[in-house]
Amino acid sequence: MTTTNDFDLLILGSGTAGLTLALKMADSCQVAVLSKQQLDEGASLYAQGGISVVLDKTDSIQSHIDDTLRAGAGLCNPTAVRFTVEHARENIEWLIEQGVSFTRDGVTSETYHLSQEGGHSHRRIIHSADATGREVETTLLAKAQQHPNIHMFPFHIGIDLITSQKHLGESENHCLGCYVLDIKNDTVKTFTAKTTVLATGGAGKVYLYTSNPDVSTGDGIAMGWRAGCRIANMEFIQFHPTCLYHPLAKSFLISEALRGEGAKLKLADGTEFMPRYHPQAELAPRDIVARAIDHEMKRLGHDCVYLDISHQSQEFIETHFPTIYQRCLSFGIDISQVPIPVVPAAHYTCGGIVTDLNGRTDIAGLYAIGETAHTGLHGANRMASNSLLECLVFASAAASDIRQQAPYQYSTPIPDWDASRVEPAKEAIAISHNWDELRRFMWDYVGIVRSTERLNRARQRLTLLKQEIHEYYSQHHINADLLELRNLADVAQLIIDSALQRKESRGLHYTLDFPESDEKKPPADTIISGKI
Repeated sequence: MTTTNDFDLLILGSGTAGLTLALKMADSCQVAVLSKQQLDEGASLYAQGGISVVLDKTDSIQSHIDDTLRAGAGLCNPTAVRFTVEHARENIEWLIEQGVSFTRDGVTSETYHLSQEGGHSHRRIIHSADATGREVETTLLAKAQQHPNIHMFPFHIGIDLITSQKHLGESENHCLGCYVLDIKNDTVKTFTAKTTVLATGGAGKVYLYTSNPDVSTGDGIAMGWRAGCRIANMEFIQFHPTCLYHPLAKSFLISEALRGEGAKLKLADGTEFMPRYHPQAELAPRDIVARAIDHEMKRLGHDCVYLDISHQSQEFIETHFPTIYQRCLSFGIDISQVPIPVVPAAHYTCGGIVTDLNGRTDIAGLYAIGETAHTGLHGANRMASNSLLECLVFASAAASDIRQQAPYQYSTPIPDWDASRVEPAKEAIAISHNWDELRRFMWDYVGIVRSTERLNRARQRLTLLKQEIHEYYSQHHINADLLELRNLADVAQLIIDSALQRKESRGLHYTLDFPESDEKKPPADTIISGKI
């Protein structure tokens, strides 16, 4: 018998998007928040730079909009961009009300320090030193844990969404909840809810090298697609230009804010190279900087390039970038004296589940917010520090919309999870081998620079891999590693199929076969229909 938990609102994901929604809904309903690891583990925790918002008198809403549209390379939805930017300030003020502490211009200053990052024409990044995500995440989590109507479930990972069409045989496709694996107790639970929200983050772990934490396995995107949601623009995977290159430094990001404060990218001999690639040099959009670094590394056969901020004083560096300074110092790199070895790494999933401006998906009763969703904000390339902003704005919009929805009425009981035809696996080597193979060929063939031949090679490898995964999944008891591998394989398919559909280079998608943007027709999103 499967344990059933019934709530008004079920949120899969405990990052900035999920916690914001939970806090904004908790006074009016019972909320369940699920996290597949510790409650604070996720990409939000590691966000360094900050949140973009117009606060400076010399800046403007229109300038923020224009910068975002420019970075998105013609594929942003202008309505979504304006909606997000116009609601930025009120959401920052809400964070401050919750107790989030942002860095001020001085000890007694009434104004907040604003940094500048790639693609921005003004200083508009409000931040908490170089650990903004940690400040936001820990503050919101503490508030959520204190609220009597928010129920937290760490170490719970979604298996599949429960829909009226698939599980009750009804013609309408309405989301009723989710089958969930309780990792600690190795049991499957049924979570039912009037409204279900996917806020599980992105899919950076589909690549061998990523700035993302281990939990970023595209779970929500894969579950939404399998349930029938359309997926858009998965070919646009943002590779952050600067991750620390060191054998012991796993997934450590070197914030773009360093370049905002004058850090220069250099070759091993000290030569600066970014001015050759873009007028904004180090502050060019991320796709351009990442491709430039990738090209220089391949041209010279080097393992990395170097980011040099040693022109700033040690006091300035320790004040503005304490986390980065201490982490690099732990590896013997004093960034006030020597350059930082850096490489690009998969960082952000610009595509995702198609939603409207309220976070609604194609399936009634199912919402998607944060990196899991495709709102139209990012287009072909996300501008720096618009990601946490998107989490806040669309969580708020979803909260307002959910309050107005009447619950779906169904009379047929939801079936229990059926594990009667599977058996315990004798060994786990198949999962670990397939996991490693998937991430390696995605890095080699579907990375920063692509070609049709490489993409087809990846698709052939993936077809065989998915057959193995399906057989293993059908025959054995599930565990978290198997669920993540299954989701990563689905996400890999969405990325490859999307990339093959786009016969041009645009934003984050660069292919050797079509190196120019197709200007003969209006830019269009790449849409893949839901699996049902």
